[in-house]
Amino acid sequence: MSHILSLITFIPLLGMLVILCLPRHQKDWIRFVSVFSTALPLALSISLFLDFENGSKGMQFVENCDWIRIPDYKLRIQYKLGVDGVSMPLVLLTGILSFLAVFASWETTKGVKAYFALLLLLETGMMGVFCSLDFFLFYVFWEVMLLPMYFLIGIWGGPRKEYAAIKFFLYTLFGSVLLLLAMLAFYFHAKENPNVLDPMDAFDLVRLADANVRLTFTGLFWQVVFVAMFIGFAIKVPVFPFHTWLPDAHVEAPTAISVILAGVLLKMGVYGLLRLSLPILPEAAAWFAPFMAALGLINIVYGALVAMAQTDLKKMVAYSSVSHMGFCLVGMAANTEAAMMGAAFQMFTHGLTSAMLFLLVGVIYDRAHHRVIKDFGGLAFQMPVYTGITTLAFMASLGLPGLCNFVSEALVLLGSFDAYRTTTIISATGIIFGAGYFLWCFQRVFMGPAKERYSMMPDVNGRELFTLVPLGALVVFLGVWPRAMLDTMTVSLKNVQDAVASATRGG
Repeated sequence: MSHILSLITFIPLLGMLVILCLPRHQKDWIRFVSVFSTALPLALSISLFLDFENGSKGMQFVENCDWIRIPDYKLRIQYKLGVDGVSMPLVLLTGILSFLAVFASWETTKGVKAYFALLLLLETGMMGVFCSLDFFLFYVFWEVMLLPMYFLIGIWGGPRKEYAAIKFFLYTLFGSVLLLLAMLAFYFHAKENPNVLDPMDAFDLVRLADANVRLTFTGLFWQVVFVAMFIGFAIKVPVFPFHTWLPDAHVEAPTAISVILAGVLLKMGVYGLLRLSLPILPEAAAWFAPFMAALGLINIVYGALVAMAQTDLKKMVAYSSVSHMGFCLVGMAANTEAAMMGAAFQMFTHGLTSAMLFLLVGVIYDRAHHRVIKDFGGLAFQMPVYTGITTLAFMASLGLPGLCNFVSEALVLLGSFDAYRTTTIISATGIIFGAGYFLWCFQRVFMGPAKERYSMMPDVNGRELFTLVPLGALVVFLGVWPRAMLDTMTVSLKNVQDAVASATRGG
């Protein structure tokens, strides 16, 4: 049995323990340990991706042993890890962004030891969520992420950091309670129906998604369970009207934490729907699909219009994330092969482009010490390299053909048209609005005459280029050759699609 997933998950935790043993004045050593503790999981993630068998229907690189076992209560919680075509790209994305986040945090001077220790703990939580195949273990890792993110925003954030951190904590905790109740529902259902599902397997995500087992998850009760799980995951996406924590968290968070928040944490909500809600409760998913499509449409249009109204550059990027994540909801609701592929691919592509955008916002904030869009102007003359990279990130985010976001959003629209024609047509306007706010922002920040107060502003440095260039290269590569990622997802997404489709036909 391979232990590569355990290594990927827990090497950052070991790095955190090493950092805690180092004297706090050894800041360089703390940074280097952080680099090593994120570089090794990244290397292993790349190796995992290259060794992944695209045509395999089941989980790969599985690790499994009993973690908690109480026979009298017929309770078994497994330490069960594995990846498929849905989780493998997100493991890779987490490895990339966690590694780059260390370098984006290089200039941090306040509480360096605690900051990097929490950053590594956060990576362990994120990796664990994507690798877990036991609901209880999934929930543990889901909760592990909560505290480090709370402190990273609340201690190292901006002027309203405490408010933003508490708001993030309360929203996420509310969603976690709903997920906990849903998890208990599966356990007690198994105890009442042991002939269908052994209570010892009540938390096994693979067993719960088995065709014979999921046929028992029918009726009003399981629709309520689905809604509870949906809200728990929707808060993370975030889905309107549970989105209001996101702009505050993004605006107040340090640059590297905004990168992780937009690049990885938002994807966990969509991943939870694809890993748990849709394959385990397909009948309820089919029933809820029109509501999901409507919420996705609201996210797309509302998020884009609010982004256009922003005066703060970082807040504009934050609301653009709300808009772009709406495409994932529309794609999952349509439940066609193309739409599901687009929704899953959007998680990866938006992870790249949103990370680029927040890094670029951090670059300009470090120099100008503000993010007011209208106060800039003429930066193209002062910072040509920065302007070029920002142009690439803006064009990718607005869906320019040849760049990665175009592929994912086009697949969602193509695949959703027959299922939700009106919704799809209106959703397409989100791309137009996206082009509007990105191009208008670009015009105000970079075009026009150069301003004297920015005449000495330096262009991007080597460290900043190191964080931006790899993301830019992937944005272009996946825009030109999306099959490099899509082939990995195909079989696993087809399994989810077939489960929901069979429930729709049965109804």
